[in-house]
Amino acid sequence: MKSIAIILVSERSRHLAETILKEYPDAEIHPLTHVGELFSKSDALVFIGAMGICIRTIAPYIRDKYTDPAIVNIDSTGQFVVSVLSGHVGGANELSTALARVLGAQEVITTQSDGLGLWALDTIGKKYGWKTETSEANLNAPITLFVNDKRVALLLDIKDSGTAYMERTKPPHVDLFYNIADIEWKEYELFIAVTPKIYREVPVPAIYYRPSVLHLGMGCRRQCSSTGVAGYLEEALTGFGYSPLSIASLSSIELKKDEPMLHELATHFGAPLHIFSDRELDGVEVPNPSKKVEEVTSVPSVSEASSIMAAKGGALLLEKQKGALSAGNEFTFALAQDRASVRAGHIEIVGAGPGDPELVSVKGKRFLQQADLILYAGSLVPIELTHYAKAGATVRSSASMSLEEQFEIMKEFYDKGLLVVRLHTGDPCIYGAIQEQMALFDAHDMSYHITPGISSFQAAAAALRSQFTIPEKVQTIILTRGEGRTMMPEKEKLHLLARSQSTMCIFLSAGIVRDVQAQLLEHYPPTTPVAACYKLTWKDERIYRGELKDLAKIVEENNLTLTTMIVVGEAIDNRHGLSRLYADEFKHLFRT
Repeated sequence: MKSIAIILVSERSRHLAETILKEYPDAEIHPLTHVGELFSKSDALVFIGAMGICIRTIAPYIRDKYTDPAIVNIDSTGQFVVSVLSGHVGGANELSTALARVLGAQEVITTQSDGLGLWALDTIGKKYGWKTETSEANLNAPITLFVNDKRVALLLDIKDSGTAYMERTKPPHVDLFYNIADIEWKEYELFIAVTPKIYREVPVPAIYYRPSVLHLGMGCRRQCSSTGVAGYLEEALTGFGYSPLSIASLSSIELKKDEPMLHELATHFGAPLHIFSDRELDGVEVPNPSKKVEEVTSVPSVSEASSIMAAKGGALLLEKQKGALSAGNEFTFALAQDRASVRAGHIEIVGAGPGDPELVSVKGKRFLQQADLILYAGSLVPIELTHYAKAGATVRSSASMSLEEQFEIMKEFYDKGLLVVRLHTGDPCIYGAIQEQMALFDAHDMSYHITPGISSFQAAAAALRSQFTIPEKVQTIILTRGEGRTMMPEKEKLHLLARSQSTMCIFLSAGIVRDVQAQLLEHYPPTTPVAACYKLTWKDERIYRGELKDLAKIVEENNLTLTTMIVVGEAIDNRHGLSRLYADEFKHLFRT
């Protein structure tokens, strides 16, 4: 909310208003007499008092849900927070939920889609940055069909966080499609599509969400006139079956950076203008290189190359097109789709966390639920994590596979346009062995991303109930390993790292614990607290505390293995030292 006005009907309820101010310090308290002037300039009005007073006061000022502010009413005892007006579009529903949490109250939201747990079709576009269109006079009729459980065909032509949400939360009366040719129209009464494409022969009411995924590359003559060009481009794109509402950017070469036409077009389409150097464009492969263009610009392509660059290597949808609305005012344009939005194969490297299946991130869990192939790191990752897999998914352990075999099965699914999850223990960036895999992904120009996970060193801090950084005592955490079969760089030998006496978390070193202890004792006092943490957060977790002089004995007598983390440092169990963040001079950091 940009501005919230709290309308206090009675002074008896001032404590509620002041509680809200603690969470919304930019809000202001006003008397009932100020409602008229506040209605048109506030984003939200929060009444504290009887609902009848709220309704009668706002009645003369109500116009429509697209311009009216969000109206919320809180009863004088603070038990109920009611969304009164502009629930979806104005944000009253969202604000009601937030205020109910602040007050420990019950929110009351009567919007039908919220009550049924359905998508808010009139605001979901705004939430995910899509522009909304409908084949009907307005959204009311399609929304009525949707909330009344009429059968819906949902087409997702692109992928982003919004489409992932729709796939994950699809109501039972909605059928999902990725190709419009697969839809049997006689079975449906409503069509919803997230697409940059224009479909002309849809026989049922439709809602179109236009994601910003199209990148328009342009070249032009010097001082090319902009008269009529915007309209020409809109008509041309529409003719080719692409919505101008999905234009994400305009782009060109540095030589054209000052061309007025390009800047006017960027303003018209509400999209940024990307300018690329000739060096950047020179290496882009295009279907229509031009010697004439190269003579002028030093590169064989401007419109095609710049559109592909802006789309981060995305597919070229429209090859170079020529236009001229008057003599001497020629221009070219091409269109590419943002690479990240293309529905194609993808590999998500997911950090599984330290072991407890509930310690995988929410994002990681969602990828596991959506994956077509889950390739997990054998005995290092609890098999329970793979139980999140959807019906029909393939789940394989990589324990017996070589790197080449792992890549082969991932590429098999990738080439079919499917989602692969490579599941690694802890956080993949710490001894995760993902570098070699990423090198192969890069060599084959494959789409991949990393979802981080909770590391076992963080699980160790939690299990030990210790803060690993103590004010004025230790401010550094070292994550390392002892030297076994994997050689350590000379400058990272344990005895050198031990000089700082930082909190040290030592991975993969239980088998060489005597050497680890000897090197640590060169700088840490023999009585320094240590902990040997076996299978952190697993069902058979075991933790042994002691002093550094007894570390080897602790590990060996308890038969601890490779899945053991060794922690050393005076931060273990330390309860001394007060963070300066609790001092008065830092209190402003915690205010919103």
